[in-house]
Amino acid sequence: MKFLFDLFPVILFFGVFKFAEADKTKALEWVTLYLSSFMADSALQEKDAPIVLATAVAILASLVQIGYLLLRHKKVDAMLWLSFAIIAVFGGATIYFHDDTFVKWKPTILYWCFGLALLVSQLFMKKNLIRTMMEKQVSLPEPVWPRLNLAWIVFFAVMGVLNLYIAFNYPLDTWVNFKMFGSMGLMFAFIIGQSLFLSKYMKDEQ
Repeated sequence: MKFLFDLFPVILFFGVFKFAEADKTKALEWVTLYLSSFMADSALQEKDAPIVLATAVAILASLVQIGYLLLRHKKVDAMLWLSFAIIAVFGGATIYFHDDTFVKWKPTILYWCFGLALLVSQLFMKKNLIRTMMEKQVSLPEPVWPRLNLAWIVFFAVMGVLNLYIAFNYPLDTWVNFKMFGSMGLMFAFIIGQSLFLSKYMKDEQ
């Protein structure tokens, strides 16, 4: 359930974009009606309406996520705050300038922030964040934890580069599909590969 909750903005972004792509005239009407006051000028082209509308919905969805947790007096994870801040800034720029370049950078910035947090914590704070999150669930030999942390750093770095490559070398629709399915599939594949790698160490420990 938490997995779907975390993906709520991405799912809405994808759904709204596909709906708006199917009827760009209607999407332009809605953007003009509800978002024109947030844009630098009113010269929005019909082809740009779907990404602007989808971005606005993603920002709103992220805000709803945080509001829901606060109303229920639950802790808002730092990653959720970071994700909201990035989509608000880069998504807001996409709406203001009606330019999809900014929102295309959002996943990359988020991936690189995650990777940088892992790297800085390990090098300067001598704290392995992956270990902090996982050691209650799994017991691993001491030398494995730094390697696991490094694997996540590399994964986030590669995902950031891959997002930019897809975003700026393929049509917008391809990037939206990759954002919804490609990145999620790669994440699952990495986690499965990681689990297979760690299983032998967990058996050794037992």
